[in-house]
Amino acid sequence: MIDFNRPAFTGREMEYIKDAVDRGMLCGDGLYTRKCSAWLQEHFHVKHAIMTTSCTHALEMAAYLVDIQPGDEVIMPSYTFVSTADAFVLRGARIVFIDIRPDTMNMDEQLIEQAITPRTRAIVPVHYAGVACEMDTIMDIASRHNLKVVEDAAQGVNAWYKGRALGTIGDLGCYSFHETKNYTMGEGGALTFQNEEYLERAEILREKGTDRSKFFRGQVDKYRWIDYGSSYLPSELNTAYLYAQLEAAGQIDQKRREIYNFYHEALKPLADAGKIERPVIPADCVDNCHMYFIRVRNLDVRTRLIRYLRERDICSVFHYVPLHSSPAGQKFGTFSGEDRYTTSLSERLLRLPMFYNLPMEDAAKVADALLSFTEY
Repeated sequence: MIDFNRPAFTGREMEYIKDAVDRGMLCGDGLYTRKCSAWLQEHFHVKHAIMTTSCTHALEMAAYLVDIQPGDEVIMPSYTFVSTADAFVLRGARIVFIDIRPDTMNMDEQLIEQAITPRTRAIVPVHYAGVACEMDTIMDIASRHNLKVVEDAAQGVNAWYKGRALGTIGDLGCYSFHETKNYTMGEGGALTFQNEEYLERAEILREKGTDRSKFFRGQVDKYRWIDYGSSYLPSELNTAYLYAQLEAAGQIDQKRREIYNFYHEALKPLADAGKIERPVIPADCVDNCHMYFIRVRNLDVRTRLIRYLRERDICSVFHYVPLHSSPAGQKFGTFSGEDRYTTSLSERLLRLPMFYNLPMEDAAKVADALLSFTEY
């Protein structure tokens, strides 16, 4: 069976986990948590990278830090994971969904302004498949309307827009290190930001509402309950695993690029024949090869193709059911304008097996199966 995904393993993960155990501090903000934060800050040129238990929790922290209040409106694409919306719904916000672009599957930046009302407080671009949204336009709109920008860069770790790392362009950025991501700690994430004014509140929020971070730095002689907070601090076991992956980021990137380029070239005949559509990477973007997807003619073709691949022991998956069509999406949000692409493209998209340890001969089997399918 060719799996759709397997968590990356590069070789030093167990060594670092054992070292974390031997050091006797597993609760977080030990050596490996600090090493991961420092790596992100150095490589992505961001002042602050705070490790979290998930990207979901990073988004929840971001919603708190930009002071979302009940009744506020937040603009985002409907084609995204539930966490993007959940984080703001938990603060009492109403979600305003907008349509996506047909090339990148990202939010259509040209539709943002018509969705803005006096209650709008934030824009949440989601960098689908590690391909950047049109951030210059989004940041300009946010500046003119005094809105905050929270980047959902769950899939965008080590992807770039005009020389800037995704997750470092908006007011706050949110990364994922889930087992399906390029670099993993099983479950985990990070919150990134440049503005110093967020730091103290973020540390208090992350540490259950206490000034424990200041205590560990020797800035206070005891830590106290200061404000609202929760437990967003990951275990050292998780960050030890992740740090081994970050050290090997170059080789992980190289292998994923090799798989991506192989699929892209092997499936070119199907694209040239008009049977599928392949991913598009805009000129100003450097993607991270987070996924390789194709789009087929319609839902019926996709259903038959998934079954065809499964019969050949190949696991392929579709992706998000648009949030605005879900029960919670209808309860907590509204769709602004016309759903021209979101639903139709979501029904046509199929993700292929893509992970660091995928043998190239298995990638070739996937491509051969797609080329042999006759019902496009």
